[in-house]
Parts: sequence; C-alpha cells; structure tokens
Amino acid sequence: MNNIKKLIIGIGVIIIILLIIALFFPTWTPHIKGDNSISELEQVEINGSSHEIMIRGNDKDNPVIIFVHGGPGCSEIPYADKYQDLLETNFTVVNYDQRASGKSYHFFEDYSNLSSDLLVEDLLAMTDYISERLGKEKVILIGHSFGTYIGMQAAYKAPEKYEAYIGVGQMSDTVESEIDSLNYSINQAQNDGNKDDVLYLQGLTEKIKNGDTFTPRNYVMKYGGSSRLIDNPDGNNIGMLFSSEYNLLDVIRYNYGLSYSQKILLKEVLKNPLPTIVTKLELPSYFIMGEYDYMTSSNAAKKYFDMIEADKKEFIAFEQSAHYPQFEEKEKFYEWISDTFIK
Repeated sequence: MNNIKKLIIGIGVIIIILLIIALFFPTWTPHIKGDNSISELEQVEINGSSHEIMIRGNDKDNPVIIFVHGGPGCSEIPYADKYQDLLETNFTVVNYDQRASGKSYHFFEDYSNLSSDLLVEDLLAMTDYISERLGKEKVILIGHSFGTYIGMQAAYKAPEKYEAYIGVGQMSDTVESEIDSLNYSINQAQNDGNKDDVLYLQGLTEKIKNGDTFTPRNYVMKYGGSSRLIDNPDGNNIGMLFSSEYNLLDVIRYNYGLSYSQKILLKEVLKNPLPTIVTKLELPSYFIMGEYDYMTSSNAAKKYFDMIEADKKEFIAFEQSAHYPQFEEKEKFYEWISDTFIK
C-alpha cells in the first residue's frame, strides 16, 4: 500500500513539474535562413500597452504586410507561419496579437476602456512602429474577419500609411451576414436530416433578424461555412501548445482574452456595422472572399463592396474556400498578391 501511495505522489510531482515547464517554456518563431532575413517574436510597447509581434520574411527589403487577426480575440500567431511560408519569400509579414488578445492579454492590466476605436488607434500606432523599424514609407494592410472591422477603419482614417487595404473574410452589414449564415446552416441541417439542429436554429431567427445575436459559430463550422480545405485553426488549444510561439500560459491568456474581447467587442459589431462607418476609401482596396464563407457572408460582402467608393477596388472570389481563403488556397493567394504588389 505504501508503495502505491509513493507511486501516486511521484506521478503527481512529475505532473506538477511538467505543468510548470509547459507554463513557462520559452517561446520563439522558427529561424529563416538568409543574411537579410527576419524571424522575430517579441513584446513591444504600442499605444500604452504591451503587444506581441511576430515578424517573418526572407528579405527585410521586401514589401511589408501587416496582418490584423480576427475574432475578436483570435490570435493567428500560433498557426500563421504554417500557412504563410510562400508569402515570406516575397514579403515581410507582421502578425500581432491585439490588445487583450493572446500573448497581448495581461492578467493585471485594466481593459475597461477596450473598444474597437482603441484597437484602431493601436493599429495606426503599430503601423508607425513597423514602418519606421523596417524603413518603409507605406505597408500593405490585410484584415481578416473581425480584423477587417479594425483594418478598414484604420485605412479610412489614415490612407497615407498604406499601399493598399485587403479585406479577407470581409465584414459588412452584420445582420444581413448573420441571416445568410443562419439560412445556410438551416438548409445544410435539413439536407443532413438533423431535425434538432433545424428547430434550434429556426428558434433564433427573430433574434438574429433584430440584430440581437449571432448565428452560433459551432453550427456554421459544423456545416462547412468556416473552413473546407483545412481544419478550422482558431481556438485549437492543442495546436497552440504544439506551436513554438505559444506555451501553456499563453494558451490560458488566449482563452481569457477571447472571452473578454468577445463580450465587449461583438456588441459594437452588431450596433455599428461597417457600412455605417466606412463608405469611401482613398487607397486601392480589395475584398477577398471564399465562396463558401458563412462566418462573414460573401453575398453580404459583395453588396458592401458595390457601395464602397474607391479610386481602385476589386472583389476576388476564391471558389474552393470558406472563411480562410488566404490559408485554404494559399498558393492562389500568394500568386495574386505577388502579381498585384511585386513590381
């Protein structure tokens, strides 16, 4: 009996030691070979708050992309380098965790002033920092999903900072987009004979039409409206732990930040959809949408695109993708962005 107790205690001690190691294990981003390459993961003070930044590229002289992640609160640093390897050959790619998201979530920081306006200010300050650090007059701005809500407002406020704005999984009229998501999910559930799902989703119709809630994302994902050619990468805690950029403490911070950010910021998206904020852009603007995207409806995005005033604008459909065309069809995305911006 004593031997069993000792074994149990020993196992418990080992587990505690492993947890401590996992919590505080050093993080890094894989090295890129080359005399002028860059591969850095670091915390930088931006607009009064410490932000995690990942910068990767084969040549620092290449054009610079700042990538604004979605969510709110869904950092893409843990998996970005898995998909952007092609981009890194012709571009220097900057990913950052937004204030109160991922590694930029700090347990004892006051986030009572968190708002989309503040995140836009952060992005503009981040742009100035990156432009100065990498010696660029302008950078390419890419927003993904909720990142388009932030990115498009930044492009509207300071077009002189950016060579172009690219909205991937572009947000638009929120209620219209959510109605599309709901109808798609109901139709797919009916096709699959899932009566319980149909009844539950139909019961949300009035709330969604009134702009009181979103179509539950677990149903959109279940029926293929999120990703089709890859596994849905957001919120994959196990995947984060196996990335070199995140340790267990970072995963915990990710989940705290995700919950807090969504509680605060999703209300703004419902109350103030982008078409009521931005109707004109004074820089080249591109919407890139997966045809099967029902997280941010491609149909609603096209209607928004049509009403936008811009000297140059283009709507590009990725026919095999859902909400992650830049990753699901990364070769096509790489070819398009290289043809568009590499002179």
